[in-house]
Amino acid sequence: MNLFEEGLNFNFNVLLQWLITGGLKIIVLLIAFAIIKPLGSKAIEAAINRMSQQRNISEGRNKTLQKLTVNIFSYVLFFILIMMLLSTIGIEIGPLLAGAGIVGLAIGFGAQGLVSDIVTGFFLLLERQIEVDDYITAGGYDGVVEEVGIRTTKIRSFDGTLNFVPNRNIVGVANHSRGNMRALVDIGIGYDENIDAAMDVLQKVADDFSEDERFVEGPNVLGVQSLGSSDVVIRILGKTKNMEQWAVERDLRKAMKEALDAADIEIPFPHQVFIQKDA
Repeated sequence: MNLFEEGLNFNFNVLLQWLITGGLKIIVLLIAFAIIKPLGSKAIEAAINRMSQQRNISEGRNKTLQKLTVNIFSYVLFFILIMMLLSTIGIEIGPLLAGAGIVGLAIGFGAQGLVSDIVTGFFLLLERQIEVDDYITAGGYDGVVEEVGIRTTKIRSFDGTLNFVPNRNIVGVANHSRGNMRALVDIGIGYDENIDAAMDVLQKVADDFSEDERFVEGPNVLGVQSLGSSDVVIRILGKTKNMEQWAVERDLRKAMKEALDAADIEIPFPHQVFIQKDA
């Protein structure tokens, strides 16, 4: 269908006919895309959930596979939509794809960073170095993984900042969510206080916390950790479930402060003494 007649005379009838037929096709394609994308995403999530239940896959791994597969599905679906839209407006797809292969090869030499992102992301997933909801330190950022993508990894810092880290920048990963975590509390008492009595008070608090389901081992009073400028530091240590260590440490400090106050054992604080001499 040509929009031009012989010479340079514009064919308005052909244009009107193209707008009616081609426009309807474009609208149908966009509506189909808007329907298929959410339905496909839901189907993928449901399929991965079933697979996770059958193979006892962890929740973090389940979320990682869901987000990655949905992203790939979205990219492929968007590519198909673009190709069909181009075909609708009369552009031949075959030569375009052949040319895209040559152009893609040329771009590939200049887009080594992108290739590095994809390769690194592949091995991050294959070796299961990180998963969604893991607490990690990577690429200069510290936080919880929200998504592991083909090109970037999203890390949510504890102040709420969402960091998009290119996978090629993740040269090393410190995963703090594998295995049990350590809850460590140091409590200082005055030099004039009885150390054994203070340790007995703290151990009673630790024994009460041993019944807390967040603990998998301990806690126990280890003994005197250090001698400070104004206090004797006693260390308490235990092992907790993942991501529970900070809340446990806060609760331990509060309970131990209250127990030491009830036993009239002083927790020292900085003092300043001014000595004034007569002239």
